Amino acid sequence: MTAEYRHVPVMLAEVLAELDPQPGEVVCDCTLGGAGHTVELARRVAPDGLSLGIDQDDMALAAATERLAREVPGASVRTLKGNFGDLDDLLVEAEVPGVDCFLFDLGVSSPQLDIPERGFSYHEDAPLDMRMSSGNNTLTAAEVVNTYNEADLARIFRVYGDERFANRIARRIVETRAKAPIETTLQLVGVIKAAIPAAARRTGGHPARRTFQALRIEVNHELDVLDRGLRAAVRWANPGGRICVISYHSLEDRIVKHVFSELSQGCTCPPDLPVCVCGHVPALRVRTRKPLVASDEEVAANPRSRSALMRVAVRLDTTHAKAHPS
Repeated sequence: MTAEYRHVPVMLAEVLAELDPQPGEVVCDCTLGGAGHTVELARRVAPDGLSLGIDQDDMALAAATERLAREVPGASVRTLKGNFGDLDDLLVEAEVPGVDCFLFDLGVSSPQLDIPERGFSYHEDAPLDMRMSSGNNTLTAAEVVNTYNEADLARIFRVYGDERFANRIARRIVETRAKAPIETTLQLVGVIKAAIPAAARRTGGHPARRTFQALRIEVNHELDVLDRGLRAAVRWANPGGRICVISYHSLEDRIVKHVFSELSQGCTCPPDLPVCVCGHVPALRVRTRKPLVASDEEVAANPRSRSALMRVAVRLDTTHAKAHPS
């Protein structure tokens, strides 16, 4: 396994407790990464179960395949290259009738953050890329920074990054790129620092963190992909199947909460109607009304778990469900 992909899985104990994978079940890690979660899931469903791992990153797939073969040699494992937004196509390719456990560990993986040339880090100089998969995505952070108008840049920084200086940063980017394109991460960091008042730069972490997060979300269409992937997971989950999602910022968590809430609702007709006309039947039971968070001990050992929020839902059997009593 490459050194780049040795990283600690977030909230592993909670994932195993909530998904509770059983021998013979089908588990699907929609964000395989270095297979930290999948190794443990595969151990629990082996030898007759199947472990699926999805990732769009070739380096991650190679590292995970090697690790799984070494650490769980008796397990049935299949890795699939792709984005979980295309979960329907990927599971058709895998030829599985249904899945018992889904895991989504969202956001950019630690190794991608740590490899400078990927362009995710504001600590190292590299081309402004930020694509999770260069093969499936032509839009780069450099294109966003150098071609989007000032209003769109400000909206992205404000909505996706919760950046209170979004307007100032967008204006400074447009002024800077008029003289020469902004092509590298540290060039952009310099522009951001110049746009933020000195007093504000001294608190709240790295001044470029929120802008870089916003660009990453825009480049990879992360929020649309998440909504699409979650809904597909619900369709593919077997009755009683568990869906576990770990998000790392409020936008992601809001989407998870919304999708789970929407799909757990039953009939929405007025109570005085004698029969249901909406046809809504709850597909899920939400197990976590409030998101679970990492323990203090884990946060101390793995700082990247500090912002983790976990939500879990269970697929209901809707085969004979009625939307509204007549």
